[in-house]
Amino acid sequence: MQCKQVISLMVLTTWLMGFAGFPSFAQDLAEFEKKVTEFTLDNGLKFIVVERREAPVVSFMTYADVGSVDEKKGITGLAHLFEHLAFKGTTTVGATNHEAEKAAFEKMDQLFLEIKSERRKGERADKARLEELQMQFEEHQKEAEKYIVPHEFDEAIAKAGGVGLNADTAWDRTRYYYSLPSNKLELWMCLESDRFLNPVLREFYKERDVVAEERRLSENNPISRLVEDFFATAFKAHPYGEPVIGHMSDIQTITRQEAEAFFDQYYRASNLTIAIVGDVDPKQVREFAETYFGRLPKGEKPEPVETIEPEQQGERRCSIVAQSQPIVIIGYHRPGINHPDNAGFDAITDILGVGRTSRLYKSMVRDQKIAIAAEALSITGAMIKYPNLFIFLSVPAKGHTNEENEQALYAEIEKLKTELVTPEELEKAKTRTRADLIRQLDSNSGLAAQLAFYEAVTFDWRNLFHQLDQIDQVTAEDIRRVANTYFTNKNKTVGTIVTEEE
Repeated sequence: MQCKQVISLMVLTTWLMGFAGFPSFAQDLAEFEKKVTEFTLDNGLKFIVVERREAPVVSFMTYADVGSVDEKKGITGLAHLFEHLAFKGTTTVGATNHEAEKAAFEKMDQLFLEIKSERRKGERADKARLEELQMQFEEHQKEAEKYIVPHEFDEAIAKAGGVGLNADTAWDRTRYYYSLPSNKLELWMCLESDRFLNPVLREFYKERDVVAEERRLSENNPISRLVEDFFATAFKAHPYGEPVIGHMSDIQTITRQEAEAFFDQYYRASNLTIAIVGDVDPKQVREFAETYFGRLPKGEKPEPVETIEPEQQGERRCSIVAQSQPIVIIGYHRPGINHPDNAGFDAITDILGVGRTSRLYKSMVRDQKIAIAAEALSITGAMIKYPNLFIFLSVPAKGHTNEENEQALYAEIEKLKTELVTPEELEKAKTRTRADLIRQLDSNSGLAAQLAFYEAVTFDWRNLFHQLDQIDQVTAEDIRRVANTYFTNKNKTVGTIVTEEE
């Protein structure tokens, strides 16, 4: 396989597998519950605490039940932008004189609104006025920068021995996470609660430009463009059809006021779930939580997205022409993680598309040699709350085409619909599913991520364990039924990259 092909496949698989469903957990729930303490503060913030005393470290996961699906037309990209800004500090962290920088912010915001107003005139815009406004804007931006203490939030955590400081945004959630020595529990409580109690959207316009550059890079990547077009084609009503990073014109025109309003609406205590795993005393955790996170104002949990994607009535297709190897993606609409058929999709993922023993690999890569990679994955799990897609993808080998690979994928799907999977295949799928999740949960941070997700999306962290029961009950007949129900032509979207001729 050529290096370029390997890199491109890794990009595509990583992008899609970011949505892949988590498998099941083979541990006795009753025994595990003895190590779990859960409580909800008066303001609605839920805590899940797990004692793991093997090492003097603690992992923290703050799960905000907000993502790009909660944005409105014209202001896409806000959820991702706020994730960036959440590391810029608070009224007491990140600046020497917040009142002075706030005055500069207000002037910058007013000037930006004037710049937007003038730019809307298009060809009739006064260029001299725009230059003057821009010059004034930059002067106030420099004034605000005088008071900044760069990276103060990050450095406070690093000096305390923190590792893995990071955050990520997806369609349905935003997560903030890192680990600290166990004697730094109160420091975490102080810093983490402060950035949601007193956030300052510091360096707002500079960070917005950073996100715009991320967007520009994605537009120059054929695989990113294909994925974006693919989901926009598959979803005509639901906001899963919008890019998480946002549209370029929206990113460039978002205002600080819009970002603050978004924060006020979605970063309420009732919309946060926190999982803490490691060497901790649950009683002390609760005391600190009430002291620090109890300060967050109480508010009703925001309403979920009510838009339901209408039933698809026929095949949809999209294509990207680019200087890239050909790729074909086939997606079928499927129900969400809380649906009884979810376990069946997990089994299909393993049997058809995971590893060198999967049907797709053996048929298309090993035997027919028409693809350098062929996989199947279910878009549920870490990022997904609403019904999404089940994906088949392949990368044609040299001398072979998208059309040839597409037909080979259909042949394997048809076998799934007409023939029962073997008992050996089904048992291997269940065994691998069990083992995979155990490996993921071996770390404190992995367990914290899972618990927070299952609590927020399935409304009970115990469903992390119940997933095992559900997949153990999957039968060969269930798999055939699921395939016939969902893998239909009218429920299908196909996306391809067509190699541009030199």
